[in-house]
Amino acid sequence: MAATTFSEIRLLNGDAFEVEGTVAEVERKLSDAARSGASRLAWLTEHGTEAPVGINPANVASLRQGESSG
Repeated sequence: MAATTFSEIRLLNGDAFEVEGTVAEVERKLSDAARSGASRLAWLTEHGTEAPVGINPANVASLRQGESSG
């Protein structure tokens, strides 16, 4: 099976989300949302579930790349 690329976003409160995309792709969406206004969410796709997840860029503590088989 092909490898699936995802990124992990960790929030200031300790919650973590695995989302589809490379760090550069996810960072771009977070940056775009942050420039659009304080209440704007970055809409991403949760890794493994394909569910949409909205992240407030102001609450992001870290972003890192991950990779899994599947």
